[in-house]
Amino acid sequence: MTLSREAIWRTSRDYIFITLGIFLYAFGFSAFIFQEKVVIGGLAGIGTMVFFISQKLFGLGVPVAVSTFVLNLVLLVFAYKIVGKQFVLGTVFGAVLVSFFIGILTPLFDGPLVEGQPFMNVIIGGLMCGIGVGISFTHNGSTGGTDIVAAMVAKKSNVTVGRTMLYTDMIIISSSYLLTHQIDKVVFGFIVLAIASFMADLIINTNRQAVQFIIFSPKWNEIATAINNEAKRGCTVLNGMGWYSKQDVKVLLVMCRKIESVTIFRIIKNIDENAFISQANVNGVYGQGFDAIKLKVANKSREEKVMKGTDVPA
Repeated sequence: MTLSREAIWRTSRDYIFITLGIFLYAFGFSAFIFQEKVVIGGLAGIGTMVFFISQKLFGLGVPVAVSTFVLNLVLLVFAYKIVGKQFVLGTVFGAVLVSFFIGILTPLFDGPLVEGQPFMNVIIGGLMCGIGVGISFTHNGSTGGTDIVAAMVAKKSNVTVGRTMLYTDMIIISSSYLLTHQIDKVVFGFIVLAIASFMADLIINTNRQAVQFIIFSPKWNEIATAINNEAKRGCTVLNGMGWYSKQDVKVLLVMCRKIESVTIFRIIKNIDENAFISQANVNGVYGQGFDAIKLKVANKSREEKVMKGTDVPA
């Protein structure tokens, strides 16, 4: 099977952005969060606790990179049996890379970059971690850790991936109080979790946000053809009537990604500067060219039995 040049470029671009995202995550953790001795969620948080516990007991801390790498390997072995080969292959690159970058960056800093400002360091670190995770996720990447645990739980139960990750991270952060006995460190950990989650969602959802255009123009035919050919988006032509003029009109309905909205505007204005345009944000667009519907469909035969009353659940 031969790969097209476009497919090769798309894959290469994904790996470049995954690497960039993981580097940002590792830099935010190593330069700001770890230096403030704050435990965050994920395997980086567990690695931080392992480091400080081993340092206290043996005088030499086990590097966070080593802990995260070993734990990721163990989780990936279980994930291979539960989730499958495809998930493991898609996760191993990010899991190895995050340990590699943390291992390189952490020894480079003797203290936080912003001295005497723990809250500022936590904010900056959380922002960088969230942006890094968001960039990685939008290009089909993963940092491993709690992602692996969440995927295994989702495979065996109805608990969502996001909820599992949130619960796991909250347990890790809360348990850090047993180590530090400092409530402010725990609070900082939750601040990092909130900021990183918000930024990751912002990056991911900005890429997925969709808009809806309703276009009124006597040149609707030209506009629809241009949107098909130039923006590579579909158009639906609706029949309408202007109540004031009592004239029949054609209305164009267009769905596109938010980042494509400028292209749609340019196409319309180049053809008809007097076109009447309505643009609205939509919560989700599913189907061809957009997101897939991720719902479990009940067994059809069972649905028919329930409808007929022959298999009504108690």
